[in-house]
Amino acid sequence: MAFDTLILNGTIVDGSGEPRYSGDVGVSDGRIEAVGSLGGAEAARVIDASGHVVCPGFIDMHSHSDVTLFDDPGGESKAHQGVTTEVTGNCSYSPFPSGKGGPKALQDNLGKTLITQVDWEWGTLDDWAVALEANGISINAAPQLGQAALQVATGAIEDRPATVDEMREMRRLAAEAMEMGAFSLSTGLSVAPSGYATTDDVVALCEAVRGYDGAFYVTHARVGNGKHLSSIEEAIEIGQRADIPVQFSHMAIIDRRVFGEGPAMVDLLVKAREGGLDITYDMYPYTAAGAGFNQLVPLWVQEGTIADFMARLGDPTVRPRIRAEVAAGLGGLVPLWDAWYVAYAHTEGNRHLIGMNVEQIAAERGVEPAEAVLQVLEEESGSVPTRVHNRVEGDVRYFLGHELAMIGSDGRAVSPNGPYSEALPHPRFYGTYPRILGRYVREEPAVLTLEDAVYKMSGFPSERMGMRDRGLVKEGLTADLVVFDPDTVIDNSTWEDPHQYPDGIPYVLVNGVPVVDEGKHTSARPGRVLRRGQC
Repeated sequence: MAFDTLILNGTIVDGSGEPRYSGDVGVSDGRIEAVGSLGGAEAARVIDASGHVVCPGFIDMHSHSDVTLFDDPGGESKAHQGVTTEVTGNCSYSPFPSGKGGPKALQDNLGKTLITQVDWEWGTLDDWAVALEANGISINAAPQLGQAALQVATGAIEDRPATVDEMREMRRLAAEAMEMGAFSLSTGLSVAPSGYATTDDVVALCEAVRGYDGAFYVTHARVGNGKHLSSIEEAIEIGQRADIPVQFSHMAIIDRRVFGEGPAMVDLLVKAREGGLDITYDMYPYTAAGAGFNQLVPLWVQEGTIADFMARLGDPTVRPRIRAEVAAGLGGLVPLWDAWYVAYAHTEGNRHLIGMNVEQIAAERGVEPAEAVLQVLEEESGSVPTRVHNRVEGDVRYFLGHELAMIGSDGRAVSPNGPYSEALPHPRFYGTYPRILGRYVREEPAVLTLEDAVYKMSGFPSERMGMRDRGLVKEGLTADLVVFDPDTVIDNSTWEDPHQYPDGIPYVLVNGVPVVDEGKHTSARPGRVLRRGQC
């Protein structure tokens, strides 16, 4: 038998969690044709994987690459990590459907979070998928439907429950997106406009999608100071009332008063599972989050359009109240101003703020930190991406080690030369997966076995997504594959210099085509948009 690509002499960790074994992998026509002893076979390309692990491509369970792949179609920051599929549409943000307002209105609202240099010209999931595939992408994208997009599409962007007519239209649009292949419905209940939805609103939307085979509910919950348990309780309530599986996004503790209480949080999930609810979570291996200055501002201030938000900030009768609430901290915990660092600036005049924290910006401007936050928000039209150092390593290690955890970077597929090149994005954009394999598998004290880590990054996400054709090294499945050196794999991305590729991942195949070959990106574009039930 002749193969397109033959990977010889590797240690196969197949993504199931089962023990590793020695073997070869033969790839033809984008699929895994054979796994076993294939040393005598012919192939157009032979890769010697001696001393290396061969495993499934990593499925990033929580990404925000919905539109960055238009600007950086190579997805270099993720491809070099071994990520072969980006699960998009998280935290309520998807670039579809546009509804009655059209693509421009949707981009005007959500574009402050889904940042791109491309004008949105699509209205539906199908339209977005066609545009993305026509652009060409190196890695796959698996779209989820964002509840915030539904709100913008129907005009439900005020701080109130949805009207009967708005809910009817949101449910119709949700069903339409599911029929086009969306995998799930996502919320972002601690950010606007998603946070205006009531529990009943979310249940109603989940009921509209639950009948689609494999559909589930994914939530950036109502997290925040004092909400480490209630946020999980609401997610469980929604899952139980709507009778739908639940994925809890980026599990962490961000309230410094309750560091170490991870067991109480996970115990809620365990008990819910014992009661029959299919609920799991994802997380990333860092003690800092990615956020925005808007998350320091009360939701009532952000109601309506961006223009409405800016008008409230500029209203001299309202601004003192806003500033006071920002200074006091949402949930009654004063922010650590030296922990919030600007990661990206839209305006040339504020580029020098990148890498500075709020305390430093306030000192430069001669104002209080809360006022500095409001000033920069005004200057940047409400969008100031940041990184926030708000977690502890002990909690990261606890959440990572639990059997219900899978990995999601909460990052974006970008490149060192694209629109993010002048930004200081969170290192998770470039380092999440090699960091797991190096810091938390190889280095002592280890948190995971190699088999468990690969399962959490491939097989487990594929199970949650209902992907029958990838996530495992198995004959007949799609050849999304990674070859890495378990002795050297490690992340190199840092807070000061994040645009650094990892070490130890010389080969990455997407749909059978090498996109990373001997450590270099090939510029190949074999990626495609995956659809629920078809992958």
